[in-house]
Amino acid sequence: SATTRTRILQRAGQLGWAPSSAARALSDGRAGAIGLVIDRPALALGVETFFMRFIAGIQEELAEGETALMLQSVDGTSPELATYKRWYAERRVDGVLLVDLRRDDPRVDALTEMGLPAVIVGGPEGVGGLPCVWSDDGGCMRRAVEHLAGLGHRRIGRVAGPEDLVHTGARTAALVESAYEHGLQPPPVVHTDYTGESGAQATRELLSGPEPPSALVYDNDVMAVAGLGAAQELGVTVPDRLSVVAWDDSPLCQVVRPALTAIRRDLPEHGRLAASLLLDSVAGGSARHVPVSPGELVVRGSTAPALEG
Repeated sequence: SATTRTRILQRAGQLGWAPSSAARALSDGRAGAIGLVIDRPALALGVETFFMRFIAGIQEELAEGETALMLQSVDGTSPELATYKRWYAERRVDGVLLVDLRRDDPRVDALTEMGLPAVIVGGPEGVGGLPCVWSDDGGCMRRAVEHLAGLGHRRIGRVAGPEDLVHTGARTAALVESAYEHGLQPPPVVHTDYTGESGAQATRELLSGPEPPSALVYDNDVMAVAGLGAAQELGVTVPDRLSVVAWDDSPLCQVVRPALTAIRRDLPEHGRLAASLLLDSVAGGSARHVPVSPGELVVRGSTAPALEG
């Protein structure tokens, strides 16, 4: 009866009892969790602004419900695919969020064939039939180039992330196209692994060439801060001789001197929308492509008019 049921639940609450998630998964097929696998060393995640704020957004979306987030760090695509297969076989998660979309990404077909609900953070190209949350990376890059070109810069270089990532390609294409439209020199691009060490090395490589750029655009804040230090070591002052633009504004960009001009995106929004879309997909919703809010260029002290010559 309703009265007995109420008494049992009250007593269960007093005893701190909760339903077994494993038993519930057997009865209704739901694990009560979603998964996120990140192909990065675990220690590197602590300094990456994107993932910390992205995960914060996921947690905000999940806070009011009973769904938890399961997080795994791996090294390579094969361990990532193996994690998805294990989670699916063991009913650990109801769905997964896929980040760092690559060209001809094998994970898209694998998750589709597996039947595990998934939402891609990236796209909208290359997502197959899966839902995605995407941002206009090309538009952000064009705003950065327009700002630097307006300051008189004619040689704009870029310290980019891994070459096989879809968003890396979108940013590079926009950089090249925008540079051509403004009559700038073909922009040199050096690819890295997003770490501060690789960002500093790429900066040294670009600034030590026969025609060093007068401005650099970095694909994340960690590399931009490291590049600022590398430039200073070479005697290249910022912003007098080099202007710097960072991707994804963060406290790091604001505490260094000079403070860094940056592309600001609402990273928690990425997480909230991705988690919401995945919960909808788990519930049987249709695949949708959801854009996030446009990024904006925040101008600070690291960009200035280019020196003549």
